[in-house]
Formats: sequence, structure tokens, C-alpha cells
Amino acid sequence: MTQFLLLAYEFFKTGLFAVGGGLATLPFLREISLSHPEWYSLNELSNMIAVGNATPGPIGVNMATYAGFTSGGIWGGIFATLALVLPCFIIILIVSSVLDKFRSSIYVEGAFKGLRPAVVAMITVAMLELGKEVFITTTNNISIKHLILFAVIFTLTKIQKKDNILLYIILGAITGIVFKM
Repeated sequence: MTQFLLLAYEFFKTGLFAVGGGLATLPFLREISLSHPEWYSLNELSNMIAVGNATPGPIGVNMATYAGFTSGGIWGGIFATLALVLPCFIIILIVSSVLDKFRSSIYVEGAFKGLRPAVVAMITVAMLELGKEVFITTTNNISIKHLILFAVIFTLTKIQKKDNILLYIILGAITGIVFKM
């Protein structure tokens, strides 16, 4: 039971402080991986990102469910997911009750303008650290096939006029199967 409480505590913190959406949970998920390596590794975190992006629903919730399930089975997934969304639920209840009073506050506006670059920086650092772990220090040696696939999909995302995220996910999955990546 204490593992579930610890799991709930860690994901409650993540939900409380991960301002900016699902990817904002990455720095927290990385820290959880480092402080509780028995729950999941950084390599497994990269799998969580792939699964979270490939499945319907909010990526943060998907990642919390995956991490909770990986570390504590079905109950771990339930505890982690509920703990992640509970702070948002509480904050929304509080904010909605006082929104009109603070909507035009220069302090609130300034706080949100300051949070945006901070969230981008945290996500960037987490992605760089995770990328270093996945591409450099894992036992899964990155082959030229991986780099070519990355370059092709990266280029396609930059030249396309509309989002084709599902197409890229399917393309990556099929390529991984065909070339046994």
C-alpha cells in the first residue's frame, strides 16, 4: 500500500506543477525515473512517450497510466492517473470560482507570460536528457536506419502544410516492422 501512496504522491506533484500540458510532465517523469528506477527506466520513458502520442487521449494522462501500470499493475495505473488529474480538478474548481475577479489582473497575466518560457525550457531540458539516454547510452544501438527514419519524418513535418501525425505514427510503425528496427 505504501508503494501506491508514494506513486500517488509523485504523480500528484507532477499534476500540480506540470503547467503547460502533457509534455510538461516530461521533466517530472524523468525525475521520477531517476529517483525510483525500479518503477521505470529512461528508456521505458521514451516508450511511454511513443505510446502516449500514439494512443487517444491526453498524453500526460496516458503516460501516468502507463508509468503507474508499469510500476504497480492495474492499481498503480489507477492511482497514478487519478493522482495526476486531481490537482487539475482542484485548481479548476478554485479558478472557476474566482476567474472573473482576476481575469484582468496584470499580475495573473504576467505570471502566465513568465510560465510559458519556463515550461518550454523544462520540456527542452527533459527532451535533451531523454534523447541523450535513448540515442547515446542505451544498449539499443541506433543504426543508420533509425537516423534516416528520423530525418525523413522530421523533414515531412516541416514541409507539410497540415498536421499528419497519425500518418507519421503509422509510417514509423510500419517502417519499424518491415526493417526490424
